[in-house]
Amino acid sequence: MVAKTRLLVLIFSIGLLSANFRNIPDIVTKVGTCAGNWLKLETGTRAIGMGGAHVAAGNGVYAAPYNPASIGFVQGSDTFWSKSNYVAGITHNVLGYATQLTESDFVGLHLFYMDSGDMDVTTVEQPNGFGETFSVTGLSLRGIYTKILTDRLKIGFSLKYLREQIYTTYMQSFVVDLGSNFDTGIYGMVLGMSVSNFGPQVEYKGEGLEIVVDSDLDPDEKLSRITEKFSLPLTFRLGVKNDIIGPNSEFINMGDMHKLTFAMDGINALDYTVYGTMGLEYTWNNMASVRMGTHLGHDTAGMSFGFGIDYNRIVLDYAFVNYDVLDVTHQFGIGLGF
Repeated sequence: MVAKTRLLVLIFSIGLLSANFRNIPDIVTKVGTCAGNWLKLETGTRAIGMGGAHVAAGNGVYAAPYNPASIGFVQGSDTFWSKSNYVAGITHNVLGYATQLTESDFVGLHLFYMDSGDMDVTTVEQPNGFGETFSVTGLSLRGIYTKILTDRLKIGFSLKYLREQIYTTYMQSFVVDLGSNFDTGIYGMVLGMSVSNFGPQVEYKGEGLEIVVDSDLDPDEKLSRITEKFSLPLTFRLGVKNDIIGPNSEFINMGDMHKLTFAMDGINALDYTVYGTMGLEYTWNNMASVRMGTHLGHDTAGMSFGFGIDYNRIVLDYAFVNYDVLDVTHQFGIGLGF
């Protein structure tokens, strides 16, 4: 009996020592706990080329996902379309329009659509599929309103309808984005802030949740499973922008011929750890631009590059991003101002 007791104590002690030396993470995060993760995808070809650092640097309808106050820089009207070949065969497209109603009031529409591409439907009995395919799609449509409060402060608001379809199940909701753009007047520093995807939790519904039951349980011989409710990826952005070289620069003023813009954002999403983005854009003669950026503290996204041509308010943009193990992406955009 004594020997058995000593053996149990020894085993218990070894278990405690092993537990103390386990690889326990220092920080417990909520990574992967939200629905609609595609809402955090970087869009807008100019923004992508600058690493996504655009909450303060955005100046058109293409930048509405980063900060709805961005349409406060539109002169007349602005349209934008882009197509992005994302990782793993995923594509997403953007179509936007914004117009200036008065000297201080702006409205716009922004449509985002993502498609995973076709995938095989599989079952336990047929793990290689049986000829049927499905896809995952995500859509968000936002109406935007921006107001210029002072010569330095713009505030923006957008109401966004979103829907995600996974085979025969779906979720949908309405959410709100808020943002501001503030010229501090301190060495040309511009401060941008935004909060995105503020809204209720979502729940999945659809035929894919239905199960066949006996008529004793339900006259229609089917019941629908009830899923848990999930939060959407509420995202806070805080960033700065400065024209190091340019006609309005506090450092080097070389007229309209040369312009160098620096931008940096800090991003805190509900279902991810805090990370940052940083970008540069050089523009020659208000016509040709080259861009580069990087992501700080991101799992996969690394360096980005891009260029653009603006001729008589017809804009052509290209961006390239290295997502490490997920491969590289190529993204194209067209803008038209009138």
